[in-house]
Amino acid sequence: ARDRKGPRLIGQVLIYPMLDDRDRTVSSGQFDGVGVWDRQSNRTGWTALLGERRGTDDVSVYAAPARATDLTGLPPAFIDCGSAEVFRDEDVAYASALWAAGVQAELHVWPGGFHGFDL
Repeated sequence: ARDRKGPRLIGQVLIYPMLDDRDRTVSSGQFDGVGVWDRQSNRTGWTALLGERRGTDDVSVYAAPARATDLTGLPPAFIDCGSAEVFRDEDVAYASALWAAGVQAELHVWPGGFHGFDL
């Protein structure tokens, strides 16, 4: 919406979002073979979306938001994840990138929370 001059969005609500196809974070390595959604599940999900492009330089920022270099002008974000899940570090990094771009973000990392813990 921002890039196409579409409707002005009032916010992003991101509940343990899957943001980075590159599989390079510490939390990605820590949660391999454990939990509801682990490293292998994450790789399967990204491969389903991107095919052989997963982890290459041929991935759009619209598919993998962690790859975006310009987050200015995005709406405020609410980001929620657990400390014991594969997405933890990419979600924290996205919040940090939003703050660096001057975008308001609220980040919650729930101690001991695994993917889907709130269900």
